[in-house]
Amino acid sequence: MYTETTRDISVTVQPTFLDDQSSPEDARFVWAYHISIENNGAETVQLLTRYWRIIDSNGHVQEVRGDGVVGEQPVLYPGQTFEYTSGAPLRTPSGFMVGTYGMIGEAGDSFDIRIPAFSLDSPHRDVSLH
Repeated sequence: MYTETTRDISVTVQPTFLDDQSSPEDARFVWAYHISIENNGAETVQLLTRYWRIIDSNGHVQEVRGDGVVGEQPVLYPGQTFEYTSGAPLRTPSGFMVGTYGMIGEAGDSFDIRIPAFSLDSPHRDVSLH
């Protein structure tokens, strides 16, 4: 598990390789990632946007920006947690993801919270012997 805390909001990520949805012979490797966002602060906040950098093991970078997560823009009251699961395909057997969530506080102030960098590792790694 990977965890990062910004302004008393903790983001925890647990990635899982999906062998049944992957096809190594077609260069398709798929992961699910479960995210928990916990508001440990005293202020109600709302998640408005997401930003991801997805990097495969060849160094190819894909950037994803959008509104909310899984079709929602959740409001998190103090002590509340929001959880969701999403997925990511790569053309290589490993890579990593990192990002931010765009938030707004009760007073109307906008800020970003960090999503921890996490690795995407499959059992289909290239092995070379020298």
